[in-house]
Amino acid sequence: MQEDPISILRQYWGFTSFKGSQKKIIDAILDKRDVLALLPTGGGKSVCFQVPALAQEGICIVISPLIALIQDQVESLKRKGIKALALTGGIPFNELLDLLDNCLYGGYKFVYLSPERLQQELVQDKIRQMNVNLVAIDEAHCICQWGHDFRPAYLECAELRKLLPQTSMVALTATATDKVAHDIVESLHLTAPVVVTDSFARKNIAFKILWEQDKRYRLVQLCSKIKKSGIVYVGTRRATVELAQFLNSKGCSATFFHGGINKKEKEKKLDQWLTNKVQIMVATNAFGMGVDKPDVSLVVHYQIPDCLENYYQEAGRAGRDGSAAEAVLITNPNDEEQLKNQFLSVLPDTAFLKKLYNKLNNYFQIGYGEGSNKTLQFNFNEFVGTYKLNSFLAYNAMKILDRNSVISLSESFSKKTIVQFISEKDAIFDYLDSHKETASIIQTILRTYGGIFDFETKINPGLISKKINTSEKQVFKVLEQLKKDNIITYEAQQSDLEITFLVPREDDLTINVFAKEVEEQNKVKTDKVFQMIDYIKNDKKCRSRQILEYFGETNTEDCSICDVCLKKRNATKPTFNEVSQEIRTLLSESPQTSRALIDVMNYNEKLILRALQLMLEDDNIEINTKNQYQIK
Repeated sequence: MQEDPISILRQYWGFTSFKGSQKKIIDAILDKRDVLALLPTGGGKSVCFQVPALAQEGICIVISPLIALIQDQVESLKRKGIKALALTGGIPFNELLDLLDNCLYGGYKFVYLSPERLQQELVQDKIRQMNVNLVAIDEAHCICQWGHDFRPAYLECAELRKLLPQTSMVALTATATDKVAHDIVESLHLTAPVVVTDSFARKNIAFKILWEQDKRYRLVQLCSKIKKSGIVYVGTRRATVELAQFLNSKGCSATFFHGGINKKEKEKKLDQWLTNKVQIMVATNAFGMGVDKPDVSLVVHYQIPDCLENYYQEAGRAGRDGSAAEAVLITNPNDEEQLKNQFLSVLPDTAFLKKLYNKLNNYFQIGYGEGSNKTLQFNFNEFVGTYKLNSFLAYNAMKILDRNSVISLSESFSKKTIVQFISEKDAIFDYLDSHKETASIIQTILRTYGGIFDFETKINPGLISKKINTSEKQVFKVLEQLKKDNIITYEAQQSDLEITFLVPREDDLTINVFAKEVEEQNKVKTDKVFQMIDYIKNDKKCRSRQILEYFGETNTEDCSICDVCLKKRNATKPTFNEVSQEIRTLLSESPQTSRALIDVMNYNEKLILRALQLMLEDDNIEINTKNQYQIK
């Protein structure tokens, strides 16, 4: 017997009505229909499957891409008194078996799975035995190879349709173009789905692009003004630490968050931010998924994201409480080249794939027509060094070969070697005196990697070994010893990895099977980068309209609050005389730098700088020895 959805919403969430299209989606699910739900960030996607699952007998299977996101949602349900569990990686077989039995007999309402779990025969067998009332595919864009976050394991989600042919399926995402939405329906085999699309418009968010050579100055200016919470997105783990330290040194309350922090530290930092003990979270882009903090009034992108989907999803974490908020991207001309180098220069084309596959077979002396199901030890650093290959290109090419079942790489292939010196420098000198056999390796690491005392730093053991003409094995041995002696923290990747050749060697013919698909995927990734660049450079059309049109919404209006709209609104006012007069008034009180004037004057920055230039030319003001403007 179905329970009333509104009663469930009131009981567990404390709300008396649904928002947006939530009710339409819930009604369709309760009518046993498949649903594709395209809702904006903050649109309440989880309620759309959690409420109808609670309204029916049985258990709901939820597929989600991030372990942190799964854990957040499971903990949130538990706090509401709802039985839920997570089946992610790293669970021993016996424990996994017990948990699956609990799903069958323990009265659980939700089981969250990573897509990789669906590949296990044991999991599939237990799912067949469960009374499943709904399958929910969260972040469903991950199933689409043309999306911004394609996860090959997500293709296994279609297996659930075979295992549970009579069970309704709902796919949910906050960022999908028409092409991606169509591909989700096809890939999941949704049957005559009800497609529900809420406008992606976030009318309370002012989207702004700020061009600034001194990005740190601008960041402090933004962060020091907010009264609520903020997020600053950066591209690397190291940048999270550096910028958090910098903001704190400038009087802004900040901490950092990235994937390399241990679980306990993550929980501590997240709690500090959620409880407003810390105002600004400096983080890499995964942060924020599933984190329910409605009072974020500022989201800053310190580097350019690789696509509009990621940008909009991250920016959309601002203003979830409906209050006015800003999403600001601080950039300068150097960032464009950095973006292209980071995301485009490392895309392997067909020619490079063929070259790498050929070198790989030669490296292991595999003859034509041979090699199928052959497993070998593989030293990646030695391989790229032997053939003088770009390691980033080679790494991405290996992953493409793995994804297309030409080879299979061991799970540890993608792990990195991370080192940070935690001992005082004086103590290290003493250590070198008493451990002379380690001196050359320690000294080479310190000379090669700046900042290794301050940050977790990714190092290349192969490079270190070549510089001092020793073996990688010896480098790893010394690193292990330094860790044991509390000189460093050390997250290890052994270079001897396993690689399995899955098909007989046929050189170019092997690659030709999927070459067209690779080229198409490279084009999609390239197009997305240039669409992001075009968005940044387009200062003629409203930012909100640009974004909404990208997602297929054409009947849109100017937002009136983005940097483009504000520029248009202020185009005819004020006059240089008005600006000059206000500058004169402020300088009559005390000398000021241009930045101080920009901070207090409610005018466009370029207008203020132009007025200062004219006033200098007219000899009305001068610059003193402290680089301040003053009245002559």
